[in-house]
Amino acid sequence: MKLNQFAIKPTDVQQEIFELQQIHFIDADFLDLAPHQALKQLLLTSFPELDDIKSQTVQLRTLMATSHQNAEEYVQQEQITATAFYNLYFQLLGFEVEQDFDLQQPLKIKADVHQPQFVKQQLTTSDLVHGWYQLLITHTVHGQTFLDELASRGYFKTMMHNSSKPLIFNGKSQPVFDTNQLLHEVVYVESSLDSDHDGQRDLLKAEIIRPSESNHQPVPVLYTASPYNQGTNDAAGERLTHNVDVSLTPKQPTVSTIEQNQTTSSKIPAPRAIKGQTKYAQASFGNHFSYSLNDYFLARGFAVVYAAGIGTKDSQGMRTCGDDQETQSATAIIEWLNGQRTAFTDKTQQISISAWWCNHHIAMTGRSYLGTLATAVATTGVAGLKTIISEAAISSWYDYYRENGLVVAPGGFPGEDADVLAEETFSRQKQAGDYQQIKATWLEQLQQIKQHQDRQTGNYNDFWDKRNYRHNIKKIKADIIMVHGLNDWNVKPKNVYKLWQALKDIPVTKKLILHQGPHIYINNFRSLDYTDMMNLWLTYKLYDVNNQAAQILPDVLIQDNAQAETWHSQSDWGNKNNLHQVYYLQNQQLQTQPAPKDLTPQIYRDYLIPEKFNYYTNHLENWKNDLVQTDSALAATRLIFKTAPQTETLILDGRPQVKLRLASDHNIGLISCRLIDYGTYHRLEKLPQVLETQAFDLGFHYQKEDLREYQLSNSTSDYQLISLAHMNLQNRTALTQVETVNPGEFYEFTLALQPTHYRLLPGHQLGLIVYATDMEMTIRGNQDIHYQLDCANSKLILPHC
Repeated sequence: MKLNQFAIKPTDVQQEIFELQQIHFIDADFLDLAPHQALKQLLLTSFPELDDIKSQTVQLRTLMATSHQNAEEYVQQEQITATAFYNLYFQLLGFEVEQDFDLQQPLKIKADVHQPQFVKQQLTTSDLVHGWYQLLITHTVHGQTFLDELASRGYFKTMMHNSSKPLIFNGKSQPVFDTNQLLHEVVYVESSLDSDHDGQRDLLKAEIIRPSESNHQPVPVLYTASPYNQGTNDAAGERLTHNVDVSLTPKQPTVSTIEQNQTTSSKIPAPRAIKGQTKYAQASFGNHFSYSLNDYFLARGFAVVYAAGIGTKDSQGMRTCGDDQETQSATAIIEWLNGQRTAFTDKTQQISISAWWCNHHIAMTGRSYLGTLATAVATTGVAGLKTIISEAAISSWYDYYRENGLVVAPGGFPGEDADVLAEETFSRQKQAGDYQQIKATWLEQLQQIKQHQDRQTGNYNDFWDKRNYRHNIKKIKADIIMVHGLNDWNVKPKNVYKLWQALKDIPVTKKLILHQGPHIYINNFRSLDYTDMMNLWLTYKLYDVNNQAAQILPDVLIQDNAQAETWHSQSDWGNKNNLHQVYYLQNQQLQTQPAPKDLTPQIYRDYLIPEKFNYYTNHLENWKNDLVQTDSALAATRLIFKTAPQTETLILDGRPQVKLRLASDHNIGLISCRLIDYGTYHRLEKLPQVLETQAFDLGFHYQKEDLREYQLSNSTSDYQLISLAHMNLQNRTALTQVETVNPGEFYEFTLALQPTHYRLLPGHQLGLIVYATDMEMTIRGNQDIHYQLDCANSKLILPHC
């Protein structure tokens, strides 16, 4: 077990004393106590669920200080040893005697865990203060600090009503805000949009959850823009999903697929007249969409705001899927929180209400579409937005639904597109009376999205260019934390990679966390103090606490793919100064020496008999497995090249590239590549496993979450996908350029694969698969196209560190 912690703020003894006094663990006379008296007092205070000293003293008998003395017995003697302290330390963290560590030699514990260092074996009271401070900031086996665990058992119960707030310990906000007294309010923010063309500005529903203490002191806000939080039209989206079993067709050659047509801006209606003002919301709400990271911060003095945006239930306007109107819709909520926009108590009476309880310090949080909108809003430079924590976020919608001139599905959602997502999130449709008034307008809007997204060519056009947030990268003023899965084939890694690279010249603080998961949250992992890291960061950004968060948190943090519970920090991802390993393609091998120039091209075809084609379209896991096998039913449809077994570890870091010289016997061509780790190994499971249900506490008598972690599989696997890429051969020179493909003519081009960070172990082989149709992601025409690959003029280029 490895309890990695990256959010521990270094402190000296004087600061530790001060902070322990602040949270009432010790008083001003504590250092005058003898060591055994001091240890007893500290131990007694560690049972907050017990109200009397007698009960607490009895509880000391459950802890062993030595192999023959329990804690109650041990604190009756004057000498306190480091060994005894470590024994108590590890037990309080949840480690078990004999199973996890030996009372005779506790430092040989079978876990990597943070622990204090003592100079001498005999401890002084000052040593105990230091040791106890370190105990409180150390993670238990349940995934949170010992102080967080004490808080969930009621340690801060009395301080909720008589302590100064926020309460900071080790640079982080503590849960002293009463989650039993949370206020739930609804307001309607007036935007500067009229996206449904009804002659009035769109009103946007915002749901607010804030501590009751915010009635007396301003608090910062965590804002999550979630188009899903008012419900989704899954059945309607399913009906709209596109057929992917269609043929690749020739495209009209052009030097640029971008027309750069100027959008005609319609006149925005005047703001509504304000007919009154109030401080009190008229509406509340019950069950709601929530994100557990936001819930965690409610007890720590942060308000949370959720807004679904234009075209969603109880709001006005139309869904647009990723364009500037949606960005403005999400930005409007921040402008209201920052005192720069009007909101009303309902949609008709025009009684305005301000966010008087907000300190004008706002962060945006969320994963996928939610993190995408956080990225979009950051590129506006809106005032009041201090930071975003974007997880699995899209930075360009083309990179989500298209790739190099091809229609390419996000992993797991073949046939989805911008129009499908717009329909699924158009929750105004759930209210029949409201929908009836704007149905015709919506159907026209949906048709325009369908037309402009252009599934016929897959080109990067004006529609997609307007949904590329990286164009406005220079406007970003908010500091950014990005989180992404290296195995996320939904929002593929190049979305965060391109953003990370573009941010290098932007004068904001940026941090990057790369995990081994697919499209998931990571805030309840045992091996990473993610909530602590975000607490340190948000306390710094939103409460203006000088806790050195920008210096303490690693610039880049990457989860290891070959070893469980292991994280590595580094200064960059895909650094331009990385080394490059070049492999040449020859005789099903990847070799370090160039292939002979007279090497005969290798041939593969993109066709399966109907029976096989239909089988694989309905059994994608079998297709993926057979694709990588040397001998399978797919042998004629792809080429596999492998390195010799590795003699030492190779760490890939950045975007692998393949330079190919290839010909198609048709006037079209589709190229796909996969980079594979071949080697029998106990790899990480595909998803994190539940270690303990309801173990992760979000506050006192509040919500809980399961504790999860990636574990090594009990069974071995023979391979793992590292990276992949796809291209339309007509877009071989540039994304925005379409060229003719002449049958039989060879073309040279470079295909950049998805960026990665991957540790290839000794004994493993690196494999490159070159093929055409990707059953899981591309369109599937099953066209009988034959390809020739000129291996003598093809190579694989791997960046590594």
